[in-house]
Amino acid sequence: MNPFPLFILALLTACSQSAPKAENTSAPITAQTAPLLPLTIRTAKGNHRFTVEIALTEKQQEQGLMFRKSLAPDSGMLFPMSPPRTASFWMKNTLIPLDMLFIHTDGSIAFLKASAAPYSREPISAGVPVAAVLELRGGRAAELGIREGDRVHWGDCSAPSRPNPLNFCPAP
Repeated sequence: MNPFPLFILALLTACSQSAPKAENTSAPITAQTAPLLPLTIRTAKGNHRFTVEIALTEKQQEQGLMFRKSLAPDSGMLFPMSPPRTASFWMKNTLIPLDMLFIHTDGSIAFLKASAAPYSREPISAGVPVAAVLELRGGRAAELGIREGDRVHWGDCSAPSRPNPLNFCPAP
């Protein structure tokens, strides 16, 4: 058997950065297994604070919020992109609608997909490189008046003298 076709297939799979979330049938990530961070979104109506799970590993990012039956109003999941890249998500195996906020490297919201439909296989992307994607309960962005261009930061931005890779504190 010629191993060349398998090599090409493996190479193409490894190079695909904008592929939708991979299917994963393992147990869901929970707040007990994912680190939690404070996150703030600054809008025209004021600051909105959340406590979000952070999907740091490839496995956590593939799993995301799949199989979750609910999401608290001021919680969510953050997917950091280091280095920034054009990210693409889908909703297969996601049971609840989600708002997806794609965040530029300057902290501004590049694109907001409101109430992405559960189980959809349609890719969702900002079409530009982003520093992170934030998923909130579907409809939450509209409830709070969150819009494209609003600013996001997370981690402990009140203590910039302590370097921490989990902090994202863009200049105001």
